[in-house]
Amino acid sequence: MMDIAVCGAFADEQIARLKHGVGDIPVRLVEAEASCECAIVFGNPEPEQVAANPNLRWLQLESVGFGEYAGLDWNRRHGETLVTNLSGFFADPVAESALAGILALYRGIDSLVLLQAEKRWLGDPLRTGLRVLRGARVVLLGYGAINRRLAELLAPFGCSITPITRGSGADALDRALADADLVVCTAPATAATSGLFDAARLAGLPAGALFCNFGRGSILDEDALADMLEQGRLGGAVIDVTSSEPLPAGHRFWNCPNLILTQHTGGGTVDELDRKIDVFLANLARFRAGAPLEGIVDFSRGY
Repeated sequence: MMDIAVCGAFADEQIARLKHGVGDIPVRLVEAEASCECAIVFGNPEPEQVAANPNLRWLQLESVGFGEYAGLDWNRRHGETLVTNLSGFFADPVAESALAGILALYRGIDSLVLLQAEKRWLGDPLRTGLRVLRGARVVLLGYGAINRRLAELLAPFGCSITPITRGSGADALDRALADADLVVCTAPATAATSGLFDAARLAGLPAGALFCNFGRGSILDEDALADMLEQGRLGGAVIDVTSSEPLPAGHRFWNCPNLILTQHTGGGTVDELDRKIDVFLANLARFRAGAPLEGIVDFSRGY
C-alpha cells in the first residue's frame, strides 16, 4: 500500500493543499523524530527513523543537504529506495544573501547598523576603511546552482571569477586562494570537504580577504577563522552555516569582529514552504507515472 508521511512545519492550509494534491493516497503527519513506516516520506526525518523504515521507497528531502543521511546503508536498498533533494531550489535566495553580506562588509553596513542602535555618529573616520566590490578577485568553491547564480550577480561588478569544482584538485584551490579577495563556499558536506578550510588553508588567504560559507559547517575550522578575524588577519566573514545549529551561547562567532552570522536563513523566502510543496507534488506525479524524478541524490557522491 502506498502512503505518505509528511514531516515539517507546515501550516494547516498547506497541509490541506498537500492532501488535495496527492489525491487518494493516505497522508500521515509525523514529527521528524517519530517512527514512520510509510512508502513515501516528504521532509527531513531523523536518520535513524529512515534506517528503521522497511517500507521506504522514496524520500523527498526539503533540503539540498544530504550529509546526515550519507552514513546509512543505502546499498542495502539500492534499486529500491530513491532519495531526492531540492537541488537548485535555493540558488536565488542564497546567492542574494551572500551578495548582501559581502556588500555589507565592504561598505561597512554591519558597523553602521550597530552605531545607529547606539545612537553614535562617527561619520568621516569610517570612510577610510570602506572598500568597493568592483574588480574583486573571487573564488567560488563549489560551482553548482548557487555559485553559478552568484557569478551572474557579480558580473556587473566586473569581478574576476575563479570557479573551483569537485575535479579541480587541492593544488588548484590553493593557487586560487593565494590571490583571492573573496571566497564563497557552497560545497556540500562530504568526506572530501570535511575540514577543507582548516587553519593552514585559511592562512593561505591574502591579508584582508573575505570568507563566506553557505555550504556546510563541517567544511570550516571555526576556531581558526575566529582567530584570524580577532587578529585582523582577514577582512571579514559571512557565515550562514555552522557545525552546531543553533549556535551555542558561548560560541566565539557571537562576538567575532567583522563577522556577519546569518543563522542558516540564506535560503529563506516568504513562499519557501509553498514552493517546496510544489516540488514534492510535481515529483509525486512523476513517481506515480514511473517517470524519472527531479533531484535524485547520487549516493556515491553524497549529493
